[in-house]
Amino acid sequence: MPSQYDATIYRWQDVQQDRPLEFLGRRRIIGERMMLSKITFDAGAHIPTHAHVNEQFTCMISGKMRVGIGSDGSDDRREQTLEPGDVLHVPSNVPHSADAIEDSIVLDIFSPTSEKTGVDRE
Repeated sequence: MPSQYDATIYRWQDVQQDRPLEFLGRRRIIGERMMLSKITFDAGAHIPTHAHVNEQFTCMISGKMRVGIGSDGSDDRREQTLEPGDVLHVPSNVPHSADAIEDSIVLDIFSPTSEKTGVDRE
């Protein structure tokens, strides 16, 4: 029986990678209430505008990405460039998109967990 002090150490190199889209690789660690994804994007990768119930933090590790926040074509939509050290917070159900300007690596943190995210094929 697990104790209240159980903890797990993961090494990214040992976490299986999947490729939900041709231009990106993803490694995920899924806990009880949150999920951490390390995603590598090829330059030119495009993630269309989507929204999900999960709250999301995106931490730029390397490269450069342009993100869109808000529905396509809306007056409220804005775009911003993320660079290493930047952290984007996307609240639940907020439409957003991403374009990799350069080869990029991000850490995405989602809560709650889910089997599918914005990069998964329908």
